[in-house]
Amino acid sequence: MTENAQTIALPSIDSALALAGAQEENLRLISKHTGATIVLRGQELLIYGKAKPVQRSIDVINFLKPYWGNAHTVTKPDILTAFQALDTGRIEEYQNLQTQILAYTRHGEAIRVKTFRQKQYVDAIRSHDITFGIGPAGTGKTFLAAVIACQALLKGEYDRLILTRPAVEAGEKLGFLPGDLQQKVNPFLRPLYDALYEFIEPAKIPELIERGKIEIAPIAYMRGRTLSRAFIIVDEAQNTTPSQLKMVLTRLGFGAKMVVTGDITQTDLPPHQESGLLVATKVLKHIDGIAFCYLTHADVIRHPLVQKIVSAYDNLT
Repeated sequence: MTENAQTIALPSIDSALALAGAQEENLRLISKHTGATIVLRGQELLIYGKAKPVQRSIDVINFLKPYWGNAHTVTKPDILTAFQALDTGRIEEYQNLQTQILAYTRHGEAIRVKTFRQKQYVDAIRSHDITFGIGPAGTGKTFLAAVIACQALLKGEYDRLILTRPAVEAGEKLGFLPGDLQQKVNPFLRPLYDALYEFIEPAKIPELIERGKIEIAPIAYMRGRTLSRAFIIVDEAQNTTPSQLKMVLTRLGFGAKMVVTGDITQTDLPPHQESGLLVATKVLKHIDGIAFCYLTHADVIRHPLVQKIVSAYDNLT
């Protein structure tokens, strides 16, 4: 086969930077997946090699144009999902993925799902009363659940939003810590607060907590309750015991929705203690109305190093 060379003219330097990524890592990733050589020179992208690798590179770069064409940073999951769409004929589905806006943050930033697995997860949350989101750090498990929960709360679809997670570091015994309950559990629930702050002014959250619209508490405080017309997010569920997770799952009342998130590879429980999340994946997997969604390192939407860290640890197992 003869060598083929193609040039793509990019609309601006910002577009070129958005496509190339930090230190041109996006171009290297595309090149790795196609076998073509890709060189950025100012606002021109030079692609050369065998005809098929060159065309495959062009197709993927064109799929990504809704991002880089508007100078929006292209991420590794964007690229991997574009290749997946190309290889499986899911091009129209991928185009819908690019244009569907899940929500806007309070700063006006559009939130979209980035991968097919994230889309499956969001769809499952909307269509099931209980959804398990299982995967490594940075895959959007908690954040996407919080996006849907905040939107539903603000629209009045639920009376309250309940955020809970096990306080493993304190052994669920928080009495020795200074302050009231909120001050005691805040360090363990900070990731949930971070998600809320994207959609609700931080100054308004104490008022919503005071009115009972938002409740943030460790799992131990769920015992003996029935949670009706509530959107419940159970975070870090890999650190629950089987009895704890069973307890919180059975708190579900009428008109309520629950999302359980966790990473079964990151358990902080004692070595002899089985994770409640792991048990739930075995016991509940065939029950109608419960969805299990598994995210992988390919769905990580954080600093590019996070994906490499997750993959490196995965290779140890």
